[in-house]
Amino acid sequence: MTRASGPRRGLRSLAWHLVMLAGLALVLYPLVWLVASSLKPSGEIVGDLELIPETPTGANYASALEGIGRVPAWTFFLNSLILSSGAVVGMLLSCTITAYALGRMRFRGRATMFTAMIATLLLPFHVMLIPQYIVFQNLDLVDTYIPLLIGKFLAADAFFVFLFVQFLRGIPRELDQAARIDGAGHWRIFWNVLLPLMRPALITGSIFTFIWTWNDFLGPLIYLNSPDKYPLPLALKLYIDQQEFSDYGAMIAMSVLSLVPVGLFFLAFQRFLVGGIATSGIKG
Repeated sequence: MTRASGPRRGLRSLAWHLVMLAGLALVLYPLVWLVASSLKPSGEIVGDLELIPETPTGANYASALEGIGRVPAWTFFLNSLILSSGAVVGMLLSCTITAYALGRMRFRGRATMFTAMIATLLLPFHVMLIPQYIVFQNLDLVDTYIPLLIGKFLAADAFFVFLFVQFLRGIPRELDQAARIDGAGHWRIFWNVLLPLMRPALITGSIFTFIWTWNDFLGPLIYLNSPDKYPLPLALKLYIDQQEFSDYGAMIAMSVLSLVPVGLFFLAFQRFLVGGIATSGIKG
């Protein structure tokens, strides 16, 4: 090793860390701006170039917690929690059973069904909006949570079915054979043998489903009409009125508050996320 190699390596390391810090600052800037703006008076948010407020105030949070009109703020949180929790439960119930059927059972047409399911990942979501809306409107289900949740209970999330199938392919089939020798049927093999081993993949799917449903704006915008049924993403638009007063401060404060539950949910289960994706992606 030459004398110049040490300083040269140190310079490369310093340059690498500076680039990473610059990227981190770029990624975190919107979040910092959001939190800082929530502490500014509403009139200073638009057009103010200063990032840090000179006189921080909590009035925006007080206004946000009062709710909008006759709907209290906790109603929006409760609606989002109902939708997100229902989506997680529906995804786990339907996608795990479907993944077991496609990944472990032998029947005619299994490969064709699996290919058709994967093909649905290429179908844009927006293509199905109008036909689905017409169906739910004819069934008088518009302005209910059923259109937003029924797909979760029918294994319509092909991504998670594929994720679970890939995970199951990494579990030795000898476990199934040993359980079958002991007299176990498909249901007992699925519930007592495979499902406990699928915990990393199940938690990974739950994290993604909860976050995606919590942040979903388009679905509730299409199917929900009553403000008392709005989840948080849809409730945020109520703070902006093009004809009357727009409370930007309360809207930003509510945006910060809406990030807290999903952030806590992610932090609670993040240690399972990498393991679930890694073990599901390299098998099969």
